[in-house]
Amino acid sequence: MSHFKVRKETNCLNCGTEVHGRYCHFCGQENIEPKESAWHLITHFFKDITHFDGNFFSTLKYLMTKPGFLSKEYMLGRRAAYLNPIRMYIFTSAFFFLLFFNFFSSSNADISNNFTFNKKTLAEISKMDSTEFAEFTREINRDDDKPVVSMTREEFKAYVDTTMLFSNYQVISSKYKSVAEYDSALKAGKQHNWLQRKFTYRILRINEKYKGKGNEAMGSFKNLILHSLPQMLFISLPLLALLLKMLYFRRKDYYYVSHGIFSIHFYIFAFIVLLFVFLLNALDQQVHIPLIGWIHMLIFFGTFFYLYKAMRRFYQQRRAKTIVKFLLLLFLFLIMLTFLVVIFILYTLFKL
Repeated sequence: MSHFKVRKETNCLNCGTEVHGRYCHFCGQENIEPKESAWHLITHFFKDITHFDGNFFSTLKYLMTKPGFLSKEYMLGRRAAYLNPIRMYIFTSAFFFLLFFNFFSSSNADISNNFTFNKKTLAEISKMDSTEFAEFTREINRDDDKPVVSMTREEFKAYVDTTMLFSNYQVISSKYKSVAEYDSALKAGKQHNWLQRKFTYRILRINEKYKGKGNEAMGSFKNLILHSLPQMLFISLPLLALLLKMLYFRRKDYYYVSHGIFSIHFYIFAFIVLLFVFLLNALDQQVHIPLIGWIHMLIFFGTFFYLYKAMRRFYQQRRAKTIVKFLLLLFLFLIMLTFLVVIFILYTLFKL
């Protein structure tokens, strides 16, 4: 309840209903004076923030320490004391992917910066003075294994261009070198169905677009896959709920939404665990942690144990039955996730 002055008038400013008391029984709006001072606005803002923080941390405590508890509370209608699962999912997923892209996204560096000779990149070679450059080129062997006495920078550039061209002629392996060659093969009677033709044309156009720049193509492909992960996980969430609905089809008191809330809470837990793993890896890069491998293994198996405990508490079935359904869920979810990854990889190829 706010400490703002209650209006003398009893008509609700939001819906016009006659108000009996401080709140409108129809829409729930507080019947207070609409004019606020700047101080009231500031205090209202900080109260909302602290209210969110209080709900968030209390919800987080139950989420991490009592698997399945929040989903059960939501199903039973006890929701006011906890943060809304949709709201919490949006917050944690946004924070997770912000850090995820910061840790793992890679820029599409040009192959000329990554191409190496004797463990030296071209960027490093370009900074060599004439003496260092002459000594360096003497160490390089031609294709016929005859040592090179020395090269000028123009000769070295021509050598690099030729080497790069033939070392990565095709980004993706294909028996056809160009679209024109494939068109000729089709006209000559090559039998390909619609899907084979689409896929072959796409491969050839990728090869033409990147012209042998394999590193650049791989960088673009990796970035597209990484930026598709939020959509892929978002699609997998209702599919996980569908699998749970299938496994517990006899439980008529559990609606599809109930399984969806359970899935959301598990995804939030997984996001938080992965955030901890990212921070742990970042710490390991700065200060070597000898037991990092064991910690990762403990987290990995601990996540599966958490899911089992959550299923047992939420669905309230015997241990043996829960273990069987837990294993079935893992198997079906793995198949579903594999199918989803294949679809996204093919979709990414057509975006490349």
